[in-house]
Amino acid sequence: MKTMELVNMLATGTGDRSGPGQPGLVRNATARMAVALALGLMGAALLLALLYGVRSDLRTLLQQPLFWMKVSFPLAALLAGQMAASRLARPGMRIGLGPAAALLLPPCVLWLAGATWLALAPPSQRLDLLLGSSWEVCSANVSLLSLPTLATMLWFLRGLAPTQLRAAGAVAGLVAGAQGVLVYSLYCVEMAPPFWGVWYVLGVALPTMAGAWCGPWLLRW
Repeated sequence: MKTMELVNMLATGTGDRSGPGQPGLVRNATARMAVALALGLMGAALLLALLYGVRSDLRTLLQQPLFWMKVSFPLAALLAGQMAASRLARPGMRIGLGPAAALLLPPCVLWLAGATWLALAPPSQRLDLLLGSSWEVCSANVSLLSLPTLATMLWFLRGLAPTQLRAAGAVAGLVAGAQGVLVYSLYCVEMAPPFWGVWYVLGVALPTMAGAWCGPWLLRW
């Protein structure tokens, strides 16, 4: 069988119903991703509770507009990552211009906000805005909290039939990193956009690179 014939067969759900492209799994891709995200979120929340805890002033924090500005970055990245992952989970599908632009938009907006924040701040405060009080551990903490979602997103992709394995793995890592930032925000005390633009973005980049590295062998079918 020629390669393109195999790809077309899997994409349309014909042929062997026991393979990775079986129709039931393709039709239920959205539900499968929802399960993966929910399990990853629970795992990340459990890690947060066990290792770090939740801020005691969370109720007050939720009333601050700056907190919602902070969580808007991982939420936007998470939504864009889901859109890209749903495409890359299908055989022969590439990420596409629209999803690629959506993936780039959240960090670009965050960097713009951070640069504006720095430009308006007194020069003596700029380094503190960049480093905060937790720059040494922030990205590592986000990466650690992303591990449950990375595992469940790889499970989601492996249950379908991705053919762009490195890109699919990278998107799985990006979704995991975004969800890790979202959960970590319930503990992190940093409230400066310049800090988020460096250390949160790095925290997302690390699992993205890990996913790109392991995708070609974990997602192979």
